[in-house]
Amino acid sequence: MSAKELAIDPKLIAHLTELRKRLIFVGAWFLGAFFVGLYAAPGTLAYIKNHSGGIRIEWSVFSLSDGLMVYMKCATLIGIALTLPFACYHLWAFARPGLTKAEAKAALLYVPASFALFVSGVSFGYAVGLPMMIRFMMRINRAIGAQELYGIRHYVSFALSFLLPMGAAFEMPLLLLFLTRIGLLTPSSVKTSRKYAYVGLAVVGACISPPDFMSHLSVTVPLLLLFEIGAFLSVRSYRRREKLAVRPA
Repeated sequence: MSAKELAIDPKLIAHLTELRKRLIFVGAWFLGAFFVGLYAAPGTLAYIKNHSGGIRIEWSVFSLSDGLMVYMKCATLIGIALTLPFACYHLWAFARPGLTKAEAKAALLYVPASFALFVSGVSFGYAVGLPMMIRFMMRINRAIGAQELYGIRHYVSFALSFLLPMGAAFEMPLLLLFLTRIGLLTPSSVKTSRKYAYVGLAVVGACISPPDFMSHLSVTVPLLLLFEIGAFLSVRSYRRREKLAVRPA
């Protein structure tokens, strides 16, 4: 095999070099965000402990490492949260040369929108869903005569297992819009799938809320509204794209 055949495409080398540079930027940003998380972790954990809803729960530790593990997990999550928008921007910047001007502009809007929706979902879960879930669990524990003693690691893991899916669920409008933009959804398919989506979201709402009617409504209704917002944006985006396609050059 000749030396010419063994030569690597200079464009590929340039792309890999750019990717390496952006990964270093993101890694350095995360390191700085992690140190911010170390500073903010105690206050964040205190805020989680004294969350809205007026519930006061004392945390216990069942091993010497429990406090440290929760502290580091909280700092890491803060670091990831602060890094995600920065990482998404660099992902967009890396892919931008292969996008049209309109595609690049649309993709850039997804970065702040995705982050804002995720934060909104976590905030809603924290303010509405989590207090209801904790009260329900505490009522069950007291009904069976159990002595309440909550470990800090189990409590934080329980809260995160509830809040992170709520944040992901709030990404639904953006997901529907994205599927429409890549051609996988049309107004007719959105209309056809609406009744199935309602049933599915009602099941999801029932699974992540206490088994009483008001709790179901408090969680399910926002999910249905998010679906309708996503459906509206999906139909609007599809019709706008059709108008652009038939517009004379």
